[in-house]
Amino acid sequence: MSLADYFRGPSASLDDQIESYATERVPESARWRRPAILLVLTGNITAMFWFALGGQIGFLVGWPMFLIPVAYMVVGATIVGAMVMRIASQQGLSLPLLSRGLGFGAKGSAVASFVYAINYVFYFIFEGSIVSHGLSELFDISINSAGASVVFALVASTALYFSWRGMHSMSLLQRFGTPIFILLFVVGMVMLAKGYVLVGPGEWKVTGGVSTSAMWQALSLANGQVVFQALIATDYGRFVKRSVSYVGTGAVMLVELLMIVGVMIVGVFLGFTMVDHFDGTRAQQELSATDPGLYFTVIMGVLGVIFAIVTQIRINVMNLYSGSLALANSWDALSKRRVGRQWWMVLLVVVGIALYPINILQYTATFLAITGIMTNTWIFILLSDYFVCRKWLHLAPADQIEYLESEVKNWNVCGVAALLVSIVVGAAGVAGLYPDYYASFIAMVLGPVIYISLTVLTKGSHYRRSDVPVAPAPAPAMD
Repeated sequence: MSLADYFRGPSASLDDQIESYATERVPESARWRRPAILLVLTGNITAMFWFALGGQIGFLVGWPMFLIPVAYMVVGATIVGAMVMRIASQQGLSLPLLSRGLGFGAKGSAVASFVYAINYVFYFIFEGSIVSHGLSELFDISINSAGASVVFALVASTALYFSWRGMHSMSLLQRFGTPIFILLFVVGMVMLAKGYVLVGPGEWKVTGGVSTSAMWQALSLANGQVVFQALIATDYGRFVKRSVSYVGTGAVMLVELLMIVGVMIVGVFLGFTMVDHFDGTRAQQELSATDPGLYFTVIMGVLGVIFAIVTQIRINVMNLYSGSLALANSWDALSKRRVGRQWWMVLLVVVGIALYPINILQYTATFLAITGIMTNTWIFILLSDYFVCRKWLHLAPADQIEYLESEVKNWNVCGVAALLVSIVVGAAGVAGLYPDYYASFIAMVLGPVIYISLTVLTKGSHYRRSDVPVAPAPAPAMD
């Protein structure tokens, strides 16, 4: 086997590439090697979002306090990702399909899948907005104009093209896109060093010092990514070979996250270096200095726009792919009439174009609090089912998770109730009834507690349809 084979997936028919096993188990013949999975994930590592998030956390807590929320994100996402990715690889199922058996039921999983899809609408618009803002800066086009929306639509359509055939076309894009990204990034840093006064870590300070609320806000931003990064990795991790251990899946997560941290630190560096080059109040300056589309265009001109376009396309193919998986599963659970995964990508593009004018970058903190409430709670319910209710309490088998509508109930009341109650409690924080930076932490702890309690009280009766015989739960396997 050649070295290149480690970075390519197995051959597959065009139909399988397009559908990407969105509503069924991934067969053994379609499994990929870990280096090939990691190559696809490099599109996430180099997303403009990480430059922006690094800058936002940097302006909140400065250096070296920046390392506290980032360390929490790396450790938390590695652990959660290792567990969820291995479950997905063992079962060959996407998270929406896993949710059918792990706590939500066939139709109940549609709720979780829809929650999941909302995330990708945001990230799709976020990345596309960065490109449009760069073009607006270069050609003096108003960010809220029809012209900027047209630019967004053109770039979004390019991402749609590269995500049409799923993992296979995405792997090709990342293989050739990574060297281009690295080259343009190096050129940008050289131009920055020649044209600007660089601001190092010793000057990454917060005026008036770091408050407790600022640190909690930074932790809340990081908490929104602890689970979401695991979710992204798991969409591709279901293609990992069954033989991979928790250590193996954890290694994939850790390598990806450590590279992400490097990009975030560069985001802090660029933010503090460029902040005084923008007009407005300090808050407006910081918002501009956390918008990579703006500052890369200011630094590099046309090359900065090209850099933003290349980066945006690489990550938005992943946003379209994962979002389409979630929506395909939601629809499959709710309707007998099947809609192909690729048409859900088209829908995501249309919704993104419609919502682009609201300039979603200014709502990043609020959205990450919301996504932390919804996605973290969902996945911690799923993990509590697998490790506590199944492996420890033996309320259902853990070796083969059912997902077919003929086997699972339409609604697992335990999971749906736990998720909805937790979202309501978290939403109260976002609404201002208590500090919103606590909301995602409270919700993600409350959800599993409610779920385990209800599942124990009902003795696992909501897992399977009453007309399907229940196989005795095997003793827990040694992982």
